[in-house]
Amino acid sequence: MRVLLIDDDRELCHLLDAFLKREGFSVEAVHDGLAGLDAARSTDADIVILDVGLPRLDGFGVLRKLRESSRIPVLMLTARGDDVDRIVGLEIGADDYLPKPFNPRELSARLRAILRRMESRVADAGDRIEVNGVRADPASRQVTCDGRRIELTTIEFDILLALLQAAGRVLSRDALMDSLYQRKASPFDRAIDVHISHLRRKLECGRTIIRTIRGVGYQFCRSEEDAVE
Repeated sequence: MRVLLIDDDRELCHLLDAFLKREGFSVEAVHDGLAGLDAARSTDADIVILDVGLPRLDGFGVLRKLRESSRIPVLMLTARGDDVDRIVGLEIGADDYLPKPFNPRELSARLRAILRRMESRVADAGDRIEVNGVRADPASRQVTCDGRRIELTTIEFDILLALLQAAGRVLSRDALMDSLYQRKASPFDRAIDVHISHLRRKLECGRTIIRTIRGVGYQFCRSEEDAVE
């Protein structure tokens, strides 16, 4: 399991390199945004750990440019308590985030959760599924809505596929978090909510596709009848 670490804190990089190697990862570290972007575009790594505060090009700039051509999973490191950084990171394509300072074991667990999710989706890739004009192909990870091609990040695709497979039923935030991240949603964890919001914007087609069931979770609407229940 190969990790590209983009962070200008060299001491932290050294500590994470030692820890993650003991956990079975190989680590390549880069210490500024422009070099990190070049490395991320050309790497054969399985996942990127990306700090927000980088010289030459900040983490948001790296992620925006990276998402123009790559779907490689990205876990962002943000300042503790800075909800804006977390939400912006998710909005522009991060798969997950972790506030600094953090426990290295939690970092390892989150990396493994993201990679396990990707491996399971590849293993389970089967026939295309289509509901209410939205078609998803697990094998190619391509999505169309009313025939229009929709570009999704890896985590957006996985959330959409989970909702499609449960179309008509309500999936709780906890169920989605457990399935996708292998952890429960905390009261302040906005990851699923932000990704759902992003999905809605991308799928926008003049009708309700994903309903919020307040206090419960989310429902993929099979038809207009679902949308108005």
